[in-house]
Amino acid sequence: MINVNLLSVSNLPKLNKLRKLELSDNRISGGLEVLAERTPNLTHLNLSGNKIKDINTLEPLKKLPNLHSLDLFNCEVTMLINYRESMFALLPQLTYLDGFDADDQEAPDSDPEADGDGLDDEYDENGEEGEEDDDDEEDELDEEVIDDEEEDEDDLEGEEEEDGVDDEEEEDEEDEEDDEGDEDLPQGEKRKRELEDEGEEDPEDEEDEDDD
Repeated sequence: MINVNLLSVSNLPKLNKLRKLELSDNRISGGLEVLAERTPNLTHLNLSGNKIKDINTLEPLKKLPNLHSLDLFNCEVTMLINYRESMFALLPQLTYLDGFDADDQEAPDSDPEADGDGLDDEYDENGEEGEEDDDDEEDELDEEVIDDEEEDEDDLEGEEEEDGVDDEEEEDEEDEEDDEGDEDLPQGEKRKRELEDEGEEDPEDEEDEDDD
């Protein structure tokens, strides 16, 4: 809820698991006791750019035992003398105030507890699982390709066998046609044709030659 002209946090719902709350650039000037009731497990609270003018306004934050980072940038309270010393004395649970600890050491850019520690581990596990799934898919594809090749070979062999059968049937049909043609001829012509096929001459033809 950043820069929404929020005047108070009185309407904040109960969020027991909330760890980080952004309320910067609003018009909040008090009523922070609600935070202890509605968000008891806060670790990070950003109230920068609000209308907080004195340290007493921040006293209810003592009831947030897990609060260790508080931002009050651009609030009038930061202009008070001994502001930092007073705040660390008021809220001993604080580690960082406005991005620096009590020894003026800057806070790290990200806090694993606030940003969700363990996400990288989950990501790595998911990544490994994803790789295993990819390997399984590749194996399945290889098996499908092999099956397709075997089917193609079987089809080709079947076609060759069918071609061989067709050729034999055609030869048988031609032989049958020749036999039928011979049966249609007169008896003499049929005998003559058989002799010609065997390379012998017809006796009648020999007699004709003798007469000549």
